[in-house]
Amino acid sequence: MNAHYPVMMNEVLRALSPQDGEVYVDGTFGAGGYSRAFLTSANCTVIAIDRDPNAIKVAEEFKKEFGERFIFVQGCFGDALELVKKQGFSHVDGFVLDVGVSSMQIDEAKRGFSFRFDGPLDMRMAQSGETAADIVNTMDEEPLANLIYKYGEERLSRRIAKRIVETRQEGPIETTNELADIVRLAAPRKPKDKIDPATRTFQALRIAVNDELGELERGLKASESLLKEAGRLVIVAFHSLEDGIVKSFMYERSGYVANNSRHAPPKISDTRLSSFVLKKRKAIEASEEEISENVRSRSAKMRVAYRNDAPAWASNEGGVQ
Repeated sequence: MNAHYPVMMNEVLRALSPQDGEVYVDGTFGAGGYSRAFLTSANCTVIAIDRDPNAIKVAEEFKKEFGERFIFVQGCFGDALELVKKQGFSHVDGFVLDVGVSSMQIDEAKRGFSFRFDGPLDMRMAQSGETAADIVNTMDEEPLANLIYKYGEERLSRRIAKRIVETRQEGPIETTNELADIVRLAAPRKPKDKIDPATRTFQALRIAVNDELGELERGLKASESLLKEAGRLVIVAFHSLEDGIVKSFMYERSGYVANNSRHAPPKISDTRLSSFVLKKRKAIEASEEEISENVRSRSAKMRVAYRNDAPAWASNEGGVQ
């Protein structure tokens, strides 16, 4: 399978069900896999959003091929409400996100997303602002440990942060290999461990550099305001922090609230009008066939929600109206 082939393509297409005349937001354009599938499945319009400047060249080729049916906007999908309205659309029929770092970004050593390649410790999707190197070389030990624990779910975060601070006193930590080696010394791999000890720390730094969880929360809220009745919200996430945010949003907005018992079914909330409908509460996972062809899909979880005619919660803060 092509390294840039989008994960769970068939499942996403089934959930979105592209129709002639409809308008869709592809909030994570990347190499354009989803956008191309939507545009070739129906005579529809796609508004593609990506903060990475490298996506511009891909978008230019799409514009030549699909003309006015394809609109590219450089920016963050968390700002989708403003970005889409600036293009002249008040509402859309579908909103799709493939959350997290793209294979294009991971595979480019100079971007510094992965310790598979030695490169500058960068990790910026937008290629501007604070880098991962800035964080590891300037953040105090306790906040750094908290960051690694919160975003990387790394139980040895304090030991790793301590080793980072000790090492940077001898000189700045500048490359992916340097940081990976530091983490491995602080938290050696145990025989039963399936992943490299540096994985969780790199994940934490990438999430922090790009404010990925905040971006996801803003994007979900934007989708609620943009989607028209019967509009489809389709999200593919790759780790528990992302999927937890998506699950909580969809549960809450569809009128479910958590119970004290994990075995009891969710309760319907009576304090607000639900703005989404969940036809299936359980996440959809990639097929065994896809996993065998594309290892990235192994951790993917897709969730789908359908917009109803209730006001977005942002305009309904006082409860049911």
